Amino acid sequence: MAGFYYARFARVIDERMHGERTRSYPRVFARPFELRRQQALTETELVERLNDMGYALKPALQAPGEFAVDQETVRLMPRGGEWHGKAVRVVFRPPRGAGEAERVDALDVEGGGAVESLFLAPHLITELVATAREKRRTVPLDTIPKVMREAVLAIEDRRFYDHPGVDVVRTIGAIVTNLKGDRPYLVGGSTLTQQLVKNFFLTREKTIRRKVLEQFMALVMERRLSKDEILELYLNDVYLGQRGSFAIHGVAEAARLYFNKDISNVSLAEAATIAGLIQSPPVYSPFRAPERSKERRNVVLRAMVEAGYITADAAERAIAEPLEAVSRGLDAEAPYFVDVVAEAFSTGYPAAADGARPVDLYTTLDLHLQRVAEAVLREGLASVDETLAKKKRPGRVQGALVAVDPTSGDVLALVGGRNYGVSQFNRVTTARRQPGSVAKPFVYLAAFESAAAEGRTDITPATLVVDEPTTFVFGDQEWAPSNYGDEYDGTITLRRAIAMSRNVATARVGEMVGFGRVAELWRRVGTAAEVRAYPSIALGVFELTPWEVAEAFTLFVNAGEVRPLRTISRVTTEGRDLGSAQDAGARRVARPDTTFLVTNMLRSVINEGTGAAARAAGFALDAAGKSGTTNDLRDAWFVGFTPELLTVVWVGFDDNQAVGLSGSQAALPIWTSFMQRALAGHPNRPFEAPPGLVFVEIDRDTGKLAGPGCFRVFTEAFVAGTEPTDVCEVHRF
Repeated sequence: MAGFYYARFARVIDERMHGERTRSYPRVFARPFELRRQQALTETELVERLNDMGYALKPALQAPGEFAVDQETVRLMPRGGEWHGKAVRVVFRPPRGAGEAERVDALDVEGGGAVESLFLAPHLITELVATAREKRRTVPLDTIPKVMREAVLAIEDRRFYDHPGVDVVRTIGAIVTNLKGDRPYLVGGSTLTQQLVKNFFLTREKTIRRKVLEQFMALVMERRLSKDEILELYLNDVYLGQRGSFAIHGVAEAARLYFNKDISNVSLAEAATIAGLIQSPPVYSPFRAPERSKERRNVVLRAMVEAGYITADAAERAIAEPLEAVSRGLDAEAPYFVDVVAEAFSTGYPAAADGARPVDLYTTLDLHLQRVAEAVLREGLASVDETLAKKKRPGRVQGALVAVDPTSGDVLALVGGRNYGVSQFNRVTTARRQPGSVAKPFVYLAAFESAAAEGRTDITPATLVVDEPTTFVFGDQEWAPSNYGDEYDGTITLRRAIAMSRNVATARVGEMVGFGRVAELWRRVGTAAEVRAYPSIALGVFELTPWEVAEAFTLFVNAGEVRPLRTISRVTTEGRDLGSAQDAGARRVARPDTTFLVTNMLRSVINEGTGAAARAAGFALDAAGKSGTTNDLRDAWFVGFTPELLTVVWVGFDDNQAVGLSGSQAALPIWTSFMQRALAGHPNRPFEAPPGLVFVEIDRDTGKLAGPGCFRVFTEAFVAGTEPTDVCEVHRF
């Protein structure tokens, strides 16, 4: 009978363990990390990035994948790439004045001298697990530091390498110890092998039959696998708590999410904290119960002394350390971005998503920009909260930020909310909100497109439009929009109208060319919005997601072509490159010359209009953008871009209550902070004008050719043949 059950359980264990050892979770990698002189990066941030990439902290460099820290200097030895195995010295420059950030001052490569920049090989963000509510990171046993292994063995099964799967001595000892009650905690009797059997094969019912079955299967498992194989499986599978709606499995994932460290870099105290969680993660969570967690950590440290793993002095030094869990640990993996990648992978690569073969997903994520995005959104929303509190407005606002390379459509950073652990709702891809004034550039583009198609010369950036209270009639209905703050400019140029985001003037432009043409342009852009040819279309009274807004605005950098956004650059499996299923190709929406006219006008938004606070804050690169504020101040937007980076910021409430702040007040500061840090050290790149344009000096107020007496002169762009021919008569001597 015993032989029958042995053979039966051996077959079950072999099948399951073979699957565990051969199953491969798709690995998700960020793009190579670029280090660059004058980059806005602190020493602490670089250490965090190196932890993200699995670099080990060492006193001295000996092998690729290691780094060392000194005052204002980090030395590292890259893995892969041009400087593989060469020591690189990164020197930081502290801020030299108010408002200046810490920067990378110098990059020196052993044997290569000073360099302007270098790339570190793509780094692992996470693994895609079949169940989306689980976080794990499978690593080989030899990459788990000795101190982590010994902490677990000391508190859970210190006779692990001596017993056959069931520890009779420890079981009896645990019963006696618990009956005596001379310990401040209960001692368990199950071995690691038994725990593994219970987690993999059995239910959690507490019966004698189940316990006997557990012990018998543990004996079988010990005959089928080596001790190291069992320990590796255990350390990668053990349940270590809950973060938001996610179950955390394995010590490597726990190190990442509790301490924002690669498992190779955990300290003695941190290893003991993780090991202490095993008995009861909810009870000893460093987030929910820091004092209990610290007490349990100290129990583990003393158990390690008893087991002979560490000295009493080492334990006391670790006991004296404060418990420093990282409250943002769950966000360390760009979770909103990873959710988008997971959906794109399952949709675009169904044959590779079965887990039968190792699959690597190389994504577009720039981990440096992602960290900057998370930080500035968190800080910006906290600032909005403070402003609302002063106004006696309850509630915590939500926000979203997406940054893309507009020339390729690569999503470089994506934050779908202020706290993924609290809410997994991705506001970048899923929240449909009115874009408000963010939609205005497309009204002007439709106007210029219509004029070019019809050969008209009366619709240019210098065309005058009347900005005053107006009622628009369509069918049997009337619509009377008002400007923000009820401010009206009278007769102004189209450039001035968009720079100051004048509602009535923009609606007049839409009426001038026909609201149907504006709706048709949006249909060519390719959003999922149902856009109808009503006058309110001019003010963005329809719904878009921040993702759709970002994709639409790529046309202003690409001479009228929309670049579909993508998160996966390529997928490989077993040495084969499967390419990218997201490469949909660009869509031609508008002419290069008419598109440039709008891009050029949007530069005035930042230079002198509703986005001028960006310049006041010190953002100096050539850029264009548009603020967005919806009816009753419900949504606040800012969209802005340079030739190399386009960023969309949205701020609002999930329940659609009014924020009470404009886009320039709530979203623009976040955009500015992100762009300043993201582009620090980058050269200024102007927007290149396509052929077919002429530049003429005009009077800013009248839109006519500037005369000798004009003191407000601007060099305006025109499609050749549409430039003004009359000289300004208002400012004559």
